[in-house]
Amino acid sequence: MFRLILRLTLLVLLVPLRAAEPGAEISGDVLDTSLGAGGDRIYRGNAVFRSGGLLLTADELRYAAATETVIATGRVTFTRGETRLLADRLEYCRTDGRFLANNIRLGLPPYFAEAASAEGTRDEITLRKARVTYGEPGPWQPTVTADVITLAPGKSLRTEKAAAGIGHAQPFTLPRLEHNIAKPLPVTVELEAGFRRTLGAFGDALLLLPVSPELRLGADVGLYTSRGLMAGPAARYESEDQGESWSGFLRSGFIRDHGDRRGDVLGRPIPVDRGYAEWRHRQTIGPEVTLRAQLNWWKDSDVLRDFRPQAFFPVQEPDTFFEAVHRGPDAITSLFFRFQPNDFQHVQRRSPELRYDLLPRPAGEGFYHGFSASLAALRESPVGAGVALRSDRLDAVYEIMRPVVPVEWFTFMPVAGARLTHYANTGGGAHTRWLGEAGFDAALRLSGTFDVKSERWRVDGLRHLLTPRLGYRWIPESTSGNGAIPRIDRESFATYLPPLGLAAARHVDDLHAAHTLRLSLDNTLQTRDPALGSRELLMANLAADLRFRRRPGERTLSE
Repeated sequence: MFRLILRLTLLVLLVPLRAAEPGAEISGDVLDTSLGAGGDRIYRGNAVFRSGGLLLTADELRYAAATETVIATGRVTFTRGETRLLADRLEYCRTDGRFLANNIRLGLPPYFAEAASAEGTRDEITLRKARVTYGEPGPWQPTVTADVITLAPGKSLRTEKAAAGIGHAQPFTLPRLEHNIAKPLPVTVELEAGFRRTLGAFGDALLLLPVSPELRLGADVGLYTSRGLMAGPAARYESEDQGESWSGFLRSGFIRDHGDRRGDVLGRPIPVDRGYAEWRHRQTIGPEVTLRAQLNWWKDSDVLRDFRPQAFFPVQEPDTFFEAVHRGPDAITSLFFRFQPNDFQHVQRRSPELRYDLLPRPAGEGFYHGFSASLAALRESPVGAGVALRSDRLDAVYEIMRPVVPVEWFTFMPVAGARLTHYANTGGGAHTRWLGEAGFDAALRLSGTFDVKSERWRVDGLRHLLTPRLGYRWIPESTSGNGAIPRIDRESFATYLPPLGLAAARHVDDLHAAHTLRLSLDNTLQTRDPALGSRELLMANLAADLRFRRRPGERTLSE
């Protein structure tokens, strides 16, 4: 009889909940029904309210039948989906799913939030006087504080009047922040500290915080006990639009340097005010057009050597340019500018260069041909003493070839070509140069396999690919023009052999007659790979030129 009475009592108490929301249940260790005949109930001790995917627990749950509202007080936990909220007090309306909470802590992986109050619906939560941390709160975690933070679980995070930083320090003001929280927080934090004899004890920090889904802003700040404070704005941006995408970054630093500055590469004293700015940009417009830009401004030649050596040593002669490229089905058209923002280095400026390259394509009867043409305004200003060079240059080259493959392991390809270059506005009158070439490329492909196995070296058999190559070019000189052509695009020192063909040469203003035979021996050692099929273990490519015609100072056999 007691069990029957208990079941009937619980059924009466749960009727109002189930009538409005099937599956809703409320319970507690102690039930107080002394609030009158309105159907209000109070559950104390391990009080639990369940409704669909919602779970609400507290020390006390008060159910107001007239408004269908559950009021939770004391150690409140509110869980709905991946969202988990802790509060001192919470009101939940069952009819529309809205809630209002005080003194809350919120977990929405990978975010953690604290706020004076929170209100929301099934789709959105608004936090007031709030702090949001990416990951578990800690002294080095990225944080955002704001008057208002709006969270759409699984969708977005928006702020009003926000400040950002690390831990409890938020030095950066963000007027507005919006981020897709389905993705990792796009925060960049780089910290470096140590001691160098030239800098003293130092600490360097780069912090970038999101101000929109596409843009992160911040600063690069370094403190050097022997030099001073270096600081400058920094940014990173990117877009994921399917039709048009772009990305890039900016990094800079400025310092009043009180250390031992010595002299620059030209022997000039380095001034006390120093700085640099570095910018990279890449953009695609549809599948055919690509834009690239790069800026490297250094106030003196050694500013990166002194403060950012890891960036200086790979690139000691910085480049600044803009390029637009259109890729057609069988041709490439490009517009290229090269600038000279620094006064300590020679730069072959292009103002601009328009270029067209027809990729090798069939010409009939087994022949293939290619064509390239460019129109460039070239300028080079002297650094220190010297004479300024300039020319407006039209350059065109045509090449035709005929591959012959008598057997699968041998290829022989005769090559013929011509190059026309016209110079104007050189300061010494116009000049036209004609060059022709004849030659061939041959390759013999050999291979051998060896049953060698080694678990330590992850070797599962060996295959040796051996490819002897023979190249020959004869470029007779029809017109010298050495005194009339400004040598702006000139041959530079390199530790590898220059291109053998006339069409591949980029030192257009420094071309000359040639009669060369090149012997190459390419070696590749491979082993089996379960994922890739084969994996290269070793490559050793050797080559040498036999020069039948030599310039002053050249040997018959190249080094």
